[in-house]
Amino acid sequence: MRIGMLTGGGDCPGLNAVIRAAVRKGILHYGDEFVGFLEGWRGVIENNTMPLNLETTSGILQKGGTILRSSRTNVKKVPGGFEKCLASIKANKLDALIALGGDDTQSITLALGEQGVKCVGVPKTIDNDLSGTDVCFGFDTAVSIATEAVDRLHSTAESHNRILVCEVMGRDAGWIAISSGLAGGADVILVPEVPIDIEEACRLIKYRWEHGKKFSIVVVAEGAKFPEGELATHDASVDSFGHARLAGIGQAVAEAIEKRTGYETRSVNLGHTQRGGTPTAYDRMLATRYGTAAIDLVHAGKFNRLVVLKGTQISDIPLADAIAKTRTVGEDLLNVMKGLQPPR
Repeated sequence: MRIGMLTGGGDCPGLNAVIRAAVRKGILHYGDEFVGFLEGWRGVIENNTMPLNLETTSGILQKGGTILRSSRTNVKKVPGGFEKCLASIKANKLDALIALGGDDTQSITLALGEQGVKCVGVPKTIDNDLSGTDVCFGFDTAVSIATEAVDRLHSTAESHNRILVCEVMGRDAGWIAISSGLAGGADVILVPEVPIDIEEACRLIKYRWEHGKKFSIVVVAEGAKFPEGELATHDASVDSFGHARLAGIGQAVAEAIEKRTGYETRSVNLGHTQRGGTPTAYDRMLATRYGTAAIDLVHAGKFNRLVVLKGTQISDIPLADAIAKTRTVGEDLLNVMKGLQPPR
């Protein structure tokens, strides 16, 4: 078969491992040919491609980012976008298309599938919030990076008797925040699933101060909100899918804490450092399993589906189910967090 591949949305560690695995198994076991579309759906619209073969995918397993590059391109908002995509798919004589991306990317995959394109999706979101799968590749790396940052903040916070607020990624779900916060021993963890209770945060910080710990670490997801409901944004601009550029909740929380407690409080925004660098061994393994499963789905004729991890097993679900809702942090982890904090 002749198969197209693309990576859409934000990059994350493990994308190259998926590409490599699908291409290697496809060529070595099925005799496939591959075409890589550059810069996500923009590459499909513009028919901008590169060859994917054993040579071009050699040595990329441990590399972060994506050799196909990426973009946030909403085909629905491009005049004649779907027609251009269909023309590129036809021009490249593709039998199927494998798309790596989150809910925005997969919404386009599903729409093309409904127009007759034989599509398979691979779940990619560093926020780990895609429904239907237990873990997305790249998440483990992001948590490891954020946890290391929290570890480093402990020593400088203690040295200066400071409160340090660490802002991490997580637009609609707080998986990175709660995972790195618990793993790093943060004293306060703020996630999008629960409105920020700044008085409770200050109570926890004051409790530590009164018990001899004159420093605290707060981890906050970028999408966490105060009860008033306003997201902290970089500016008024939005991407092609209507998402604002989130930034600044860490600083807002720091200012609120210092105002209420009088303790010196600073903020750190980890930003894109969470996306960069080499993937962890876990993410390389998971990405490799996803890549081989995706090419197997193609040859099994199971289209308009997303490969997923359920427990320890790779499976697949309909694309429509995967993007129907956001997978958010549950009460189980929230209760673990509360269980480590002094009660009111």
